[in-house]
Parts: sequence; structure tokens; C-alpha cells
Amino acid sequence: MSSHSIVAKAGSQADSAKLNALKAFHSAGRGFWSNVSDTDWNDWKWQLRNRITSLAQLQKFLPTLTPEEHAGALFAANKLSVAITPYFFNLIDAADENCPIRWQVIPRGGEANTAPWEMSDPCGEDSHSPVPGLVHRYPDRVLMLVTDRCASYCRYCTRSRLVSNASGYDFHPEFDRQIDYIAGNKAVRDVLLSGGDPLLFNDEKLEYLLARLRAIPHLEFIRIGTRIPIFLPQRITPELCATLKKFHPLFVSIHSNHPRELTTEVRDALGRLADAGIPMGNQSVLLRHVNDDPLTMRAHVQKLLLCRVKPYYLYQCDLISGSAHLRASVRKGLEIMQELRGHTTGYAVPQYVIDAPGGGGKVPINPEYVLSHNNDRIVLRNFEGKIFEYPEARDGTPTKKALKVEEAEYV
Repeated sequence: MSSHSIVAKAGSQADSAKLNALKAFHSAGRGFWSNVSDTDWNDWKWQLRNRITSLAQLQKFLPTLTPEEHAGALFAANKLSVAITPYFFNLIDAADENCPIRWQVIPRGGEANTAPWEMSDPCGEDSHSPVPGLVHRYPDRVLMLVTDRCASYCRYCTRSRLVSNASGYDFHPEFDRQIDYIAGNKAVRDVLLSGGDPLLFNDEKLEYLLARLRAIPHLEFIRIGTRIPIFLPQRITPELCATLKKFHPLFVSIHSNHPRELTTEVRDALGRLADAGIPMGNQSVLLRHVNDDPLTMRAHVQKLLLCRVKPYYLYQCDLISGSAHLRASVRKGLEIMQELRGHTTGYAVPQYVIDAPGGGGKVPINPEYVLSHNNDRIVLRNFEGKIFEYPEARDGTPTKKALKVEEAEYV
């Protein structure tokens, strides 16, 4: 065996070991809350009441807080509040300043810096809002914003202008007007509940809202966008699952970015949703220091499948004000997609998209697999870099040349 083959084999073995380590399931544990009773710890309302929300608490629970994080915590009161559930806080590696969980929920001073191309509403939601809290950008579906609260606040949040109300947006959803608009527009067949996080509602309020939507005859299915199973798996109770099960077809889009977020607690919570017959997809955001390398992303999407969740979207980080320190390049995103396609099952490959700045909607971004396309053939590149031709006429029927090739193969 050549020295090159030995090195390649060793590298492959090292990658395989790292992949398996990233995919392993671990409990978040109790950490600083080891004396808390099981009853309290597993009560989602206790988790919300005991969130880390201040600089003093951050300094207490994270003694390694950096000057950059200290500055971010001071600025957070003007932009996007700090809130981290005790459960999710336990996933932070206090000894690692570049911990991928830490980057997502601990504010940094960079949030105060706004580049000329960054915006407070990068997806143009406010300009597509016919009634307060409702976004109607695509012909057959609407986004219904139902709350401005989340269990924990992601520092790259696209709706940081609205969520937590730190910036004074003063969001007040008007359910009656939102539902009346949907009922009056028969082209709308799909509604996505988001916010904030809809699963922060108690079961009764959630059931009331879902029942009103399900009563609209032309509304075919309902989706819920949530990070609750990741931030607060205790909320995914059997009672909640029974409530959601009443309103099929109902889909849930979760939001996980790194395999460390997929703990045994999260796996079990997602299992309860799956057992209730709820299809789930995951939406990730490409983030520097979090998931911007192919091996981490491969581990993440494969681990999602183990949790019975289909990787759905990989978002390029929106141009939200103060997010430059978290934004990975499109070039890096394309590299990651290149390393997923063909190297893992297609079920694990999400669609990489850019939400076009200003309200243009989701635009798929892919590596170049079509090298050329003319009147009689398409030249393709596969995941190994090999080149193939697919002959066809302008109307899509096989060309004479293609038929001759096919005949020769069967002689």
C-alpha cells in the first residue's frame, strides 16, 4: 500500500470516528440545577420561569464569559433580549469559547455593528403584511405570526426586530383579523404558524387557534414552526401531542443547527410527536463557528434522521442587522452541499436556500451539476466529478442519436 493510500485511509478513519462521536446521543444533564427535583426539572413552565436572562446570571453560570460576550449582554437590552432555558444552557461547554451552542445563544458585541447591506427586516415581511401579524408573500400560503416570545433567543434571529420586544416593535397579533383574511382568500391552502414560538401557548389556547383554522374549508393543511423541541423538550408532553393529533394534516418544522442539540431528551420529545403521526422537517441556518464544516453538517443531518426528522432547509444566514460575526459564506454552503450529495442518503440532504433580501422569497442554491444544456443534450457532473451526457430533443423526447445508442446497448 502506498504512503498516500495509508494517509487517506487514516484520514477516513479519523473522520469516521469524529462522525460517530458527533452522532452519539447524550443527556443534557442538570449542571447547576442538580438539586432541583425531577418534577420541577421536567415541568416546562419551571424551565421558563428559571431562564437565564441577565448579565449577572450569565456571569454566575458562565464564569468564562469573555469581554466580547459581556459587551453583547449589555447591548442585548436594546436589540434582542437574552433568554436561555436551564436545560439548553447545560449544553454549553464553558471551557470552549467557540462552543457551537454558546455562539447561538450568548450575545456578543458584534450585534451592535450594522453593515450597510444589513436590515431589520431582511425578508421583507412587513411589506407583505395585509393585516398585522400575517405575511402573504406566496400565492397559496401565508405566515401567521402568533407571538413575539420564544423559550430561548437565537442571536441570529431573523425577527429580532419583533421577538422579545427589546427594540420596541410592540407586536400585538390580531387573531380575528388574521383568520378572517385567510377565510376570505380561497387561494390560501396552507398556513404556517410562527412568531416567536407557537408551542409556548398552553394546550387550550393552541387548540382554540388550530380549531378555528381547521374550520376554514379551503385550508388544506397547517404547519407549525418551532424551536421548542430543541430548547424545551419538556413542553412536548403526551397531552400536547394528543391536542396536535386532532388537526391532521398538520406538519411541524423544527429548528436544530448542530448535532449536540439532539440530546436523548430531544430524541424522545421528537419521538412523541412522530408517534402522534406528525411529519417533521428541520430547518437549519448556516452559521460560522457552529455548523460551517461538512463533517459536522453530515453528522447533524444523519442524526436528525435517527430522530425521525427529515432535513428540509439549510438557510443562508439572513442579512439581519448585527449578524456579520455569525454569517458563513455562500461558498462555504455550496462546499457543504457538495460534500452531502452522494456521500449520504438523499433523505438527509436539505435544500440550500437564500431568502432573497427585501422579500424575494426562497431561492434554491446548488453546486453546478449541469455543465451545459443545448438543443440535443444535457452534460452533467455527478458527485464524484465524473461527466455524463443525457441526450434529448427540445421537446424532451429522445433524439435519434439517443435511440441509436439505446439500440446498440441491447444488441
